[in-house]
Amino acid sequence: MTGTFSHLVMAMAFFVGSHFVLSSLPVRGGLIRMLGEQGFRGLYSVVALAALVWVVLAYGEVPRRELWPDSQALRLTALVIMPFAAILLVAALPTRNVTMVGGESVADDPHPTPGIMTITRHPMLNGVVLFALAHLLANGDSASAVLFAGLAILAVGGMMHIDYRRQRSMGSAWGPIAMSTSAIPFVAVLQGRTHVDWAGIGVWRVVAGLALYAALIAAHQWVGGVAIWTP
Repeated sequence: MTGTFSHLVMAMAFFVGSHFVLSSLPVRGGLIRMLGEQGFRGLYSVVALAALVWVVLAYGEVPRRELWPDSQALRLTALVIMPFAAILLVAALPTRNVTMVGGESVADDPHPTPGIMTITRHPMLNGVVLFALAHLLANGDSASAVLFAGLAILAVGGMMHIDYRRQRSMGSAWGPIAMSTSAIPFVAVLQGRTHVDWAGIGVWRVVAGLALYAALIAAHQWVGGVAIWTP
């Protein structure tokens, strides 16, 4: 089965499914009781890494079948999307976030939704969605469709699942956070439920995100094996 399209689908299904299964409240709770919090996180990391390696190997071996033709217009669209993905990813890391691992404690903060949280309470996962969308558009083959659609499904499903878990674990403390933020970027702002905390986001996070974007472009041919732009 190695080197077949079915093998890639199986690997991606395990990658996405294992995240959801291990994160589900019954399974997660049972494993934490058995292994402890740190033991569970270690197991989760090992399974996630093994699944990712399987996906990468399967993706590299499967023959490509074109679904839509390559075009500079789609590449340009991807190039426009990627800076926003990079900024969201960079802004997510140094910001205390109630949706991150162990984030329940943020509810005790007088300002639990600072900075990038005023745009979306899931900055990292939205960054992954934009990353997946950009690469899905730019790579019109069946293998890439499985890979990047799978990443998008994992990220979108992850947002929904995290919100559900936080609602269950935080109880009434989750209500004000959910009301003052949104999973989809800028929805809470457009609905007047919050205002963008530009000062909290900070110019340096935007600059760092753009630097990451530039680095990804420079390294793309070396990492992905494909030039980011051809005349």
